Amino acid sequence: MKIILALLCVATLAGCGRRGAPVPPGPAQDIIYPHVYPSPAND
Repeated sequence: MKIILALLCVATLAGCGRRGAPVPPGPAQDIIYPHVYPSPAND
């Protein structure tokens, strides 16, 4: 039972991905987010 619990914990942590904040790809001067979205058109 302990082995199953240990494998479950390892599998859960393995799915977390890389450490740190997400960084968008590309050069910093070309990154446009975060930005303000345009307001929806009033029809």
